[in-house]
Amino acid sequence: MVDKTEIFSTPSPSFFRKDILSYINEQVGLDYLSSRSKEPMLLLESAGKKSCCIFRVPERFAETNPEAYKPKVVSIGPYHHGGKHLEMIQQHKLRFLHLFLCMARNNGADRNVLFKAVMELEEKIRLSYSEDLGESSEKLVYMMILDGCFILMLFLIVSRIIESDESEDPIFTIPWILPSIESDLLLLENQVPFFVLQTLFDESNIGLPGDLNRMAFSFFNLSMNKPERYWVKHRNFEAKHLLDLIRMSFIPMDEYEDFQLINGESGIKSSSDFTLLLSATRLSAQGVDFRLRSDADSMLDIRFKNNKLQIPLLRLDGFISSILVNCVAFEQFYTKSTNHITSYVVFMGCLLNSEEDATFLSDENRIIENYFGSENEVSQFFKTVCKDVVFDIHTSYLQNVFAEVNENTSTWYAEYRSHLKSPWKLVSNSYSFVSSMLQTIAAILFYLSDQNARQTE
Repeated sequence: MVDKTEIFSTPSPSFFRKDILSYINEQVGLDYLSSRSKEPMLLLESAGKKSCCIFRVPERFAETNPEAYKPKVVSIGPYHHGGKHLEMIQQHKLRFLHLFLCMARNNGADRNVLFKAVMELEEKIRLSYSEDLGESSEKLVYMMILDGCFILMLFLIVSRIIESDESEDPIFTIPWILPSIESDLLLLENQVPFFVLQTLFDESNIGLPGDLNRMAFSFFNLSMNKPERYWVKHRNFEAKHLLDLIRMSFIPMDEYEDFQLINGESGIKSSSDFTLLLSATRLSAQGVDFRLRSDADSMLDIRFKNNKLQIPLLRLDGFISSILVNCVAFEQFYTKSTNHITSYVVFMGCLLNSEEDATFLSDENRIIENYFGSENEVSQFFKTVCKDVVFDIHTSYLQNVFAEVNENTSTWYAEYRSHLKSPWKLVSNSYSFVSSMLQTIAAILFYLSDQNARQTE
């Protein structure tokens, strides 16, 4: 006869522990294998390395302005490939590829040699992106060649290295298309590695080996309108992609070199020793003078001297605002980047705390040329860009400016400066001082006169 107590008895605690351990071990193995084989990695293990420089901006980071990172007319690279609204320009890429290959052939370059050169870069290309691309080797390499040659043909035509009849080409004749392409080529999610462009250009035998940076600058200068001497300073930069190249061109050369020298020194003040700035109107009320720095090559070249905050002109339009947003994103994600653009945006965000501040810097000081619309939009733009960014002030090229402005707006100095700054306060104080001195002199004279009178008696 079966003992019922054996059937319905509760298993021992050790039985449950073994069962739980078995389940956990099984899931650890299965989940790891499944994550490696089935689901594409959204953040590769290599994303923190120097090789990884093209990132998809996370939704949390982009939620305040998600369209700022999305291409409007042309996809470059894998992240936005196949977008329905991008098909119009996609249809012209093959035409540009054939034009490029024709030019290469005329210069003695074999197309298969060119293709093989890109094929050999496949692993390096994959390591440049922060997530698993999920593309086959064939599709990925073809995409790099198609997009890379499209970009190079744009550069070659605009910089006049090759002659092309643009009079009937819609890319160049319809006014809004080329500026839109310019902006799209400077989005963080819309990049191909710079070494792909360099390889295609070198293997094609079109132009001189050092021409690529110069051609890129000529192309983007359609919207930036900088003098030739500005670009000459940056012709030898080695960038990760086009966005990085333009980002580097904003960095003031002398301050960049100084920053590189001091950044590795020990004894740098901790971030707790610094505070952010007051707004522009409040700083002005505390005695800080604002001046347009008209001799600066870069808008980042901000100086503070003799209690004057010298700020270069900022022409704020859709093109520049897009560059700023995407450069900040790049600096937030690329582990080997400096934080120059982030520093500038945080600095200007402090000054432009309200619509009144934007009006003050636009109308009274002519530091900002506003093509946004209202001054409130200018203030809101900087608030949006600064939201949730990680900013370490003691690694900022502006750390001394932050510190000096705060030091010179301390309570006693601000009081002194505010009295000097206001002519009415100065007149009032001068009158009080002179009046007091006259009263003192009169009292002394009266006393001396009284003493003489007593002596004569």
